[in-house]
Amino acid sequence: MTSLSMPAPAPGTADRGRIPGNHGIWAGITCEFVEFAVLFIVYFVARAHFPADFAAGAERLNTLAGTAITLVMITSSFFIACAVASLRAGQRRRSIAWLSLGLVTALGYPLAKFLEFRWNMAAGITGESGIFFTVYYYLTLTHLVHVFWGILGMLWVLARHAAGAYDARDHAGLEALASYWHATDIIWLVIFSFFYVLG
Repeated sequence: MTSLSMPAPAPGTADRGRIPGNHGIWAGITCEFVEFAVLFIVYFVARAHFPADFAAGAERLNTLAGTAITLVMITSSFFIACAVASLRAGQRRRSIAWLSLGLVTALGYPLAKFLEFRWNMAAGITGESGIFFTVYYYLTLTHLVHVFWGILGMLWVLARHAAGAYDARDHAGLEALASYWHATDIIWLVIFSFFYVLG
């Protein structure tokens, strides 16, 4: 069985200084960052006005669930980066395998979030449990929507990849997916820090 060790891109297979993906995905990523920048401003304004509520609310969150989601996001991003690197090195089948692993791992996010929300409801934590939880649910559910878009993107790119749409010289679609997923990963790391770590 072929090893899935991360490949080293062959010299000259990637243009230095070239922006990965396409203009459309970077317009989308910019919109995503602007959207969450506004939501983070709301977070800081609410936190400045209700510091005690935010400190008490953070203590009630399931840190294990937040940590599990963080590991899922980082791991799936790594797998997708491996898929891009493999294809750049001309290893198409290995790239498809890495992308498949990235998709399967990413599916752990909505599962973990569902279990977390179910645990929250059992503990009486709803969007009406205080300003902290109102902001928490709004931000995390908005991020979950972006995750679903990323998962749908993985399915689309994987189908095209399996059909031979990408090769070592033409794989902008795979790069676009990777760029979007990494951006979504970065936003989750900020959300995790704000709600589960800083408190």
